[in-house]
Amino acid sequence: MAQTLVKKDDDRDDEAEYSPFIGIEKGAVLQEARVFNDPQLDSRRCSQVITKLLYLLNQGETFTKVEATEVFFAVTKLFQSRDIGLRRMVYLIIKELSPSADEVIIVTSSLMKDMNSKTDMYRANAIRVLCRITDGTLLTQIERYLKQAIVDKNPVVASAALVSGIHLIQTNPEIVKRWSNEVQEAVQSRAALVQFHALGLLHQIRQNDRLAVSKLVTSLTRGTVRSPLAQCLLIRYTSQVIRESSVNSQTVERPFYDYLEGCLRHKAEMVIFEAARAITELSGVTSRELTPAITVLQLFLSSSKPVLRFAALRTLNKVAMTHPMAVTNCNIDMESLISDQNRSIATLAITTLLKTGNESSVDRLMKQITNFMSDIADEFKIVVVEAIRSLCLKFPLKYRSLMNFLSNILREEGGFEYKKAIVDSIVILIRDIPDAKEGGLLHLCEFIEDCEFTYLSTQILHFLGNEGPKTSDPSKYIRYIYNRVILENATVRASAVSTLAKFGAMVDTLKPRIFVLLRRCLFDSDDEVRDRATLYLNTLGGDGSVVETDKDVKEFLFGSLDVPLVNLETSLKNYIQVASEEPFDIDSVPKEVKSQQLAEKKAPGKKPTGLGAPPVAPTSTVDAYEKLLSSIPEFSNFGKLFKSSSPVELTEAETEYAVNVVKHIFDSHVVFQYNCTNTIPEQLLENVTVIVDASEAEEFSEVSSKPLRSLPYDSPGQTFVAFEKPDGVPAVGKFSNMLKFIVKEVDPTGEAEEDGVEDEYQLEDLEVVAADYMLKVGVSNFRNAWESMGPDCERVDEYGLGPRESLAEAVSTVINLLGMQPCEGTEVVPSNSRSHTCLLSGVYIGNAKVLVRLSFGIDGPKEVAMKLAVRSEDESVSDAIHEIVASG
Repeated sequence: MAQTLVKKDDDRDDEAEYSPFIGIEKGAVLQEARVFNDPQLDSRRCSQVITKLLYLLNQGETFTKVEATEVFFAVTKLFQSRDIGLRRMVYLIIKELSPSADEVIIVTSSLMKDMNSKTDMYRANAIRVLCRITDGTLLTQIERYLKQAIVDKNPVVASAALVSGIHLIQTNPEIVKRWSNEVQEAVQSRAALVQFHALGLLHQIRQNDRLAVSKLVTSLTRGTVRSPLAQCLLIRYTSQVIRESSVNSQTVERPFYDYLEGCLRHKAEMVIFEAARAITELSGVTSRELTPAITVLQLFLSSSKPVLRFAALRTLNKVAMTHPMAVTNCNIDMESLISDQNRSIATLAITTLLKTGNESSVDRLMKQITNFMSDIADEFKIVVVEAIRSLCLKFPLKYRSLMNFLSNILREEGGFEYKKAIVDSIVILIRDIPDAKEGGLLHLCEFIEDCEFTYLSTQILHFLGNEGPKTSDPSKYIRYIYNRVILENATVRASAVSTLAKFGAMVDTLKPRIFVLLRRCLFDSDDEVRDRATLYLNTLGGDGSVVETDKDVKEFLFGSLDVPLVNLETSLKNYIQVASEEPFDIDSVPKEVKSQQLAEKKAPGKKPTGLGAPPVAPTSTVDAYEKLLSSIPEFSNFGKLFKSSSPVELTEAETEYAVNVVKHIFDSHVVFQYNCTNTIPEQLLENVTVIVDASEAEEFSEVSSKPLRSLPYDSPGQTFVAFEKPDGVPAVGKFSNMLKFIVKEVDPTGEAEEDGVEDEYQLEDLEVVAADYMLKVGVSNFRNAWESMGPDCERVDEYGLGPRESLAEAVSTVINLLGMQPCEGTEVVPSNSRSHTCLLSGVYIGNAKVLVRLSFGIDGPKEVAMKLAVRSEDESVSDAIHEIVASG
């Protein structure tokens, strides 16, 4: 036996793979569990069987109700053993089995006996188990013991009771809140863990009372919290109080900041780091307040402990995003960490230096990065690539060396996400730095010569088709593109054909050569490639004549699709299902991107795939509204429906009658669709109408209404009121609403009385706002759309938005005011940001495309300023957007 053990120790590879649990099966272990019933218990063997059961449970093995009950009852017999080790295993298995309420009674008396045992280990574990498996009724019986345990002299027992309280407050908060006095006493304990757990529980008890939390923090920051763990917790609570404090209460914030600064001189490293991190994360922190925190983090950079070096670097990396100048003093220390054995530390050092470095240090940093890029994993490489992209945008004159670095690493081995990050970076640099365009496009062309990722090849070809024709010598890219037609798979070949067509459309001198290449594609083995080649030859005029391409053709090839794909798909399916001789009209496709509420209800687990992913919903609602309104004679001559709003509730929940309204917007009319539901079983409503008072909406005049003849119980119905407004004008106003109807009593047989009583029910007011005249329509590439719109109809102005809670609140307010679709994830404002740019797109009433670029800035007193730039197809629309903001 000894020899085999030595052999096992010698053979390291085998030892790494060896596990005592390999091959165990649930059935065999359950058979072994019969050992619990032996008259003479073997403590060691029983412990081994329990260990196997715990292993199975933690590996996700499920026990049937019968199996779990049998094991539980067998385990209860082990309480008769005096072996301390076995007793601890019994506690563990009972916790994991989570017995039902009727089974808990079996072990309750044994656990309560252990809770009052003279053996502290029994007491602590019995408390944990009882609190885990018990319900509220039993908890009241043992509450007295738990209170005593919280203030017990033994720290193990006290901690067990406090941790149990932290778990129990989620299910029985009222009981745990009665322990405040005992928990308060435990906070003063000399035992580090007891103080830590007591502070955590006390904060949970008071967390919904901001004043109580503030008082707790105030009292403890003045006193002496001995435990470093408790001190870290107190620092976090202090930061929370500072964040929640109002802007003007400087007298409250200063002592707390002084406390944080004082913690930087604590003897425990974890407390020093927690305080430094808390200071750096304060909103509106100044450079002077940052200085002491940066100083201690700089000292950590030279620590012998890797965890401290990593923690300090990660914090400095976050600070560098908002206060790069404050971190520059640490640059020398960070440069020495580039060669650190821990690659996580080296990567953080590089990325932080790239954020804080100046223009003169770029070349030196590039040399150091090149040496270590091959030694790190792809996930770290992606971080470095993103940092280099930011640096290049910061110092555009250094684009040559940075672009060369990106092109070199693009040729090296790497996974999809890594290569995608590099390609995205080069694309962004080409778009933002005009001088980098031609060199960057050539780097991308060389990459697709040997690219194994179809997605990246198609993306690069699409980008090449948009940007290549605008360069000084577009012909040099043709070779790379046509190589893809010869050498690649069908998807890439089809993309290459589209790219060739774009060159032909934009560069008239290249047309004859492009036509030759496209004709060769007519014999491709893939039908998609052949169809595209045929389409483009016909579109561009494949007779070989060199003439200027029509504007409509360029719009077809380069224009963005101004309808959501999901709406287009639905409309095409409907068109196919209904036999029609008329050609499909793309103008009939609804353009609005509906809110995501419907989609979320159907699939709560699904989220957008990217930051810029616009919210989409089924278009059946839009189609249904259009069909419904066109079927009503009074509204059939109103023209094409421009937009339908989301339902607006006009009654509170659980009232006698539930009413919501949908606003349907036409060019010169607005139709209110009131959706009514009768929630009283004993009543039938007849001749239901809504009397609308438009005295506060002077530009609107009522033209027709359609009452609802009958509204039985729990059967929704609609009544309509139509208003006329000036043609194409975004008229706004407030409408008061009164529901009028005749009530008839319904007897138990379901028959309604003949005579009824007139009655009325006051509804909430309804407003038509400027956002109702805007469709949320996203664009796939905002920069291209902005440039193609041109500056002719651009209007720019600056506005003061007054004091705001945060920049995010100001951005959200303006987006809601305009009712437009945020693009490229710009609705998300980074924390602690002092400025932000938001991009919006939409279609204004009259089908005018609108693009908006919002630039926000916030100063010390939280005054927000905004620069609004609007481009549209009509200058009057640009002026209208400015009027909406000025009056909003």
